[in-house]
Amino acid sequence: MTTMLERATTTTRADAVSRGRRDASVDLVRALCLLVVVGLHAMMVGVSVVDGAPVIENAMDRWEGFPLASWVVQVMPLFFVLGGFSAHRQWTGMRARDRTAADYLATRLRRLLPPVIGAVAVTALSLAALVAAGVPAELVGEAGFRLSQPLWFMGVYLLCTLLVPVMVRMHEVVRVRTTLALAGAALGIDVLRAATGVDAIGFANLLLVWLSAQQLGFWIADGSVDRWSRAVLLRLGAGALALAIAVCAAGLSTPDLFQALNPPSVVLVLLGVAQAAAMVMVRDRLRRIAGARVVARAVGAINARAMTIYSWHMLVLIGLAGASLVSPALLPEPLSDAWWQSRPLWLLAVGVATIAVVRMAGVLETGALAARIAATVEGAAPRAAGMVAAYLFGAAGVLAVLVFGSLPAVWAVAALVLGASLMVARGAQLQRASLRRASVVP
Repeated sequence: MTTMLERATTTTRADAVSRGRRDASVDLVRALCLLVVVGLHAMMVGVSVVDGAPVIENAMDRWEGFPLASWVVQVMPLFFVLGGFSAHRQWTGMRARDRTAADYLATRLRRLLPPVIGAVAVTALSLAALVAAGVPAELVGEAGFRLSQPLWFMGVYLLCTLLVPVMVRMHEVVRVRTTLALAGAALGIDVLRAATGVDAIGFANLLLVWLSAQQLGFWIADGSVDRWSRAVLLRLGAGALALAIAVCAAGLSTPDLFQALNPPSVVLVLLGVAQAAAMVMVRDRLRRIAGARVVARAVGAINARAMTIYSWHMLVLIGLAGASLVSPALLPEPLSDAWWQSRPLWLLAVGVATIAVVRMAGVLETGALAARIAATVEGAAPRAAGMVAAYLFGAAGVLAVLVFGSLPAVWAVAALVLGASLMVARGAQLQRASLRRASVVP
């Protein structure tokens, strides 16, 4: 892996430094996707009291219209497409300035991990406080489980980020074959899972599906799709959507595109193609909208704290859900008419609370603690092997929460493991600095 990263640092053609520029349309769509994710998670929160006991459930599990709605609100494929776009531009821009793959990974680690570490640590303390307060273990476990579920994104995103330099190089050399190979392999996993009935096989798609989506972003970032006509994009998007429907009809994926996340299915790649094509078709209009001062300020604020919002919003939701149990008699039955009518006020409360929490978390991320964290991945150029280890440590911490998130102690262990990933990165830098000093000693 480290050799591949070092080779990926070199390129056979010049990179345009202008690729490092931000794209207003991408920033706008990314911000909208994040709002959809937070809003959807808020809509999933169903709190009620059954036989005198509080119950927290996913309200959308019982809504018959959700599978159809999921084709509109499932934005994670587009999220990874946009991530691929930004990753391509950032990495190729750094490479054009003679920076290494390890430099890129260190820069991304500094942006990705601090918000997650803070949220995981606070979750560990919160769950421990609930246990100490005598809250039933079953309810604490359910809260821990609900809090852990969205973190799958961070684990996969870390691994996809780790592979960016290698995947960009493959895109430059064999772009069509790379994209088709990833999507084809994901389809093969779906076929094998359906044929054997072993769902665990599908988890091989955790990388294949999301690397495929990330790769789609490279096509947009390098300007390839800019040469395609509107008619071509329309046929591409419609064809991908038709294939996605065919995959579901063939029994290779559930038509509920949120259930299709676990394990991931190739249908999400096809949805990503359709979403990306649609975005490119209206890109100029999106840029004009993003150019409005009010919109630009809102988009800038959201994207500046995107990882903080994603990492902390579930804590806000569970906290508000718990607070609502203070007056259980006033809780409407999930999916009842009263429940639907109360959702606008609930979403407003979630928005206000999330903004407040993100502001407080932002103070930590930009304060003295943040400076110490940043110091672990700044300064001397890191070694590739150390950065690979740091990313794997980070992914392991997230995996622990995903598998054992109902256990409060695991959250504390995960926070330590995530912190250890930064220490590993620091060690990689110190080792590189030591080698450089030794090389100049006569």
